Amino acid sequence: MALPKQRHTHHRRDRARKFHELKPIETVTCPKCSSPVTPHRACSVCGEYRGKAVLSVAPKMKSTKAA
Repeated sequence: MALPKQRHTHHRRDRARKFHELKPIETVTCPKCSSPVTPHRACSVCGEYRGKAVLSVAPKMKSTKAA
């Protein structure tokens, strides 16, 4: 069975693993409703993208608990 000729250094190992780390989600605020939105996507609250309504969003109904 083949074996590596030399051992990889800690720096080389960690540098390769650096790209597996999780990145935080970047958000921007919607100019109409000020809710956080991911960039280049329509707002899920008001349904607008770049000042135009692209999604039909129904208003959320508050549910009442039955006794």
